[in-house]
Amino acid sequence: MDLWSLNVKNAGGSPCLLRNSFRDICGKSGKAGTRVFEISVFKKREPSIAPRPVPRRSLTVRALAKKDNDSNSSSPGNGDRSTPDSSDGNRSNDTASQKSNHKNLDWREFRANLFAREQAEKTESEAPNKDEGHHESKPPGIKWAHPIPVPETGCVLVATEKLDGVRTFERTVVLLLRSGTRHPQEGPFGIVINRPLSKKIKHMNPTNLHLATTFADCSVHFGGPLEASMFLLKSGEKAKLPGFEEVIPGLSFGARNNLDEAAALVKKGVLKPQDFRFFMGYAGWQFDQLREEIESDYWYVAACSSNLICGGSSSSSSGLWEEILQLMGGHYSEVSRKPKQDM
Repeated sequence: MDLWSLNVKNAGGSPCLLRNSFRDICGKSGKAGTRVFEISVFKKREPSIAPRPVPRRSLTVRALAKKDNDSNSSSPGNGDRSTPDSSDGNRSNDTASQKSNHKNLDWREFRANLFAREQAEKTESEAPNKDEGHHESKPPGIKWAHPIPVPETGCVLVATEKLDGVRTFERTVVLLLRSGTRHPQEGPFGIVINRPLSKKIKHMNPTNLHLATTFADCSVHFGGPLEASMFLLKSGEKAKLPGFEEVIPGLSFGARNNLDEAAALVKKGVLKPQDFRFFMGYAGWQFDQLREEIESDYWYVAACSSNLICGGSSSSSSGLWEEILQLMGGHYSEVSRKPKQDM
């Protein structure tokens, strides 16, 4: 198995971008445990109109790979590891839900409504003529996206202009499968969800029986530069599926060691092959490493509606970067219309 790491360094020794080595997810199990989340609503800090000034430095991209039979390459970076492992179904996030018009609403949708109301109040307070009357805020609608201050499981990392020219990550949207901890083997990791490969599993000459039969017609996407294959499964309003880790309500993820359970769900009629999307590779960081990249304006952190993540064909996912930024509005919408800044 090849181990990959991608080093992007600023000249002068500033924090490394995307520097890690990882062990294969297949067959590796994490420790079981229960996570309890306390949800608090704070007044949102307004995003700056323009990115804060950063010293002008040259950017050098260097890909390192472990030597194999087909190519000559240097050894990977240090031994820092983040261990994606989907075998522990008990580690899925607990989410609060409400019933509204017979539809299950998770706390993310509740927060999106609060954000939309706050933005409407801000717009009204800044209106030149405040005597025109009160305009009631509109709900965010079926598709929504808004910035959040810190990364969380189920959020998306949207590449900024600073990653233009970094081919692996330019204009990507990364779904964070786990927000991670400071433990070196439990850092944040996720998958790129807007890089369809225009291929199906059967075109990849799979050796696994389930991939060659049950999932042969499933689409394949580029998930990131690190070695391991994963899949997303869309359960909709069904109950949580044991053995799979839920990312957001209605969407879970699995890996190669979950293929038996996944195929069994299809054979029982609980899910259909069309409910699965497969990804080659993934992206991962150490906890402080991702925080430093966000503070250095390499990523916008956003929450977005589940139908932006779960639904859509390959053609629609390729335009996801622009769509999310436009839904975020303001400065983000302006960024979505700018041409690439090739380096």
